[in-house]
Amino acid sequence: MNIKKSVKYSFLLISLLIFFIFGINRIMLYQMQENDKSRKNISALVFTQENMNSLIENVIDANTKEELLKIKQAFTNYENEFESINDKIYGKDKTDFIDFLIDDIDKHEHIALKLEKLSKNEKEIEKAFDEIYLIQTKQVEYTELFNDLYPKENLARKNIEDEIMERKKIVLLKDFSDVKYYSKEFLFQKRNEEAYIKWVSKIELLKNNYPSKALGEYFEIVKDIGSVVLVNEALMIEEHKIVNNITKVIFSSNQINTKIEMDIENLSQDFKNTVYLLTTVLFLITIFFIIILAYRVNKNVSLSVDEIEQKVHDGLTEINKLNDEIENTQKEVVFTMGAIGESRSKETGNHVKRVAEYSKLLANLYGLEKAEAEMLKQASPMHDIGKVAIPDAILNKPARFTDDERMIMNTHAGLGFEMLKHSNRPLLKAASIIAHEHHEKWDGSGYPRGKSGDDIHIYGRITALADVFDALGSDRCYKKAWDDEKIFALFKEESGKHFDPKLVELFFEHLDEFLKIRDTFKDVE
Repeated sequence: MNIKKSVKYSFLLISLLIFFIFGINRIMLYQMQENDKSRKNISALVFTQENMNSLIENVIDANTKEELLKIKQAFTNYENEFESINDKIYGKDKTDFIDFLIDDIDKHEHIALKLEKLSKNEKEIEKAFDEIYLIQTKQVEYTELFNDLYPKENLARKNIEDEIMERKKIVLLKDFSDVKYYSKEFLFQKRNEEAYIKWVSKIELLKNNYPSKALGEYFEIVKDIGSVVLVNEALMIEEHKIVNNITKVIFSSNQINTKIEMDIENLSQDFKNTVYLLTTVLFLITIFFIIILAYRVNKNVSLSVDEIEQKVHDGLTEINKLNDEIENTQKEVVFTMGAIGESRSKETGNHVKRVAEYSKLLANLYGLEKAEAEMLKQASPMHDIGKVAIPDAILNKPARFTDDERMIMNTHAGLGFEMLKHSNRPLLKAASIIAHEHHEKWDGSGYPRGKSGDDIHIYGRITALADVFDALGSDRCYKKAWDDEKIFALFKEESGKHFDPKLVELFFEHLDEFLKIRDTFKDVE
């Protein structure tokens, strides 16, 4: 098999292995998310059932119907929540593609059986709660009845005691003393029928020796109290039986909960270990094939590393030359366009050269980066490119402009900006800013937008000073060149008005350098 086919089939095999690794990892991540959902649902199910268990204890301790109603409402809420979570667990999509490959954790045989047992226990807990709730409701009612009869019994017994004390019979006092001893307190303490019969027998003995209407009424109250206490005691016994039975169920649920948590942890870990092992094996196989492929390619490739490096070096050299040529061509085109614009107003090409050099010097003195100062130098020749659209009659008029002519002349700044603004080249973008703002003034009296101060771009502020300095010192169709003293006096006067005061200050501090540039690029007569 030749090298091309070897590389082709090797890449195909490596791609398949990478695809399998990616697929297995996606399945692992998906299944981990599914297991995490199942874990959360199961934990919520367990937590809800534990809350239901605790409410059974709260019911037993409740003393009022209001408390019972609140507990029942809370239990009903947990009951509904349990059913809702159960539905989430068993109602998950059964057509999930991953489910055909790997079962969700809650559908694992061991966990599914435990969840089923947990649901059965929940039904028994619901039944036990309803029974205990009913018993406790009756107990609360009987307790309220007992509390109502308690003062009545005290009052009736006090009336009988007063009557007997008036008679002053020892036998009656003795019998009444027995009645007081075996009273409701004794019955409430013993809580059995024997205590009740003992109390009733003492009342009947007193009744035989002291028949009275008050004693008859007292006897009826005692029978009601006895009935309440005995029934309440029977309810408590029944309640204890239910609690004892349901305690086993609750204990069973707690054990199931613990085992479910352990099963989930073990299954999750087993799943991760299996996936990691499979992924590692596939990864090692992939690395093996990559090494084999690299070896065969290295062995059969005819072009040496040195030749490749030489070709790359030659290519880069050629690219750099082309880039330099493109950049130089771009600069030359920009300069030439600027010179064309100036030539229409019968100004020499040296004007744009001087303005370019002045601008670069000012930019460096101002603190701009060297690269930016160089770009400003290359872009500044385009400052008056908009003049190509101004009629010759106005552009070369050898006299002062009328107001209308001045308005037309002033449009050259906006026209230059419109010509250049669409380019994405940094050099032409800089040129568009210069063309637009080199006639703005520091005090806001310039054009075309009346910008002032630092709102004027630094390119515009620098070019403005460089352009005016060269224009005043040069002959134009409408004026003779000014002498230096007159120019310097104007610059000092226009500092903070026409010009940025900092630029004026830098101009005078380095005046010799500006004059040297002017001398270097004199116009040829």
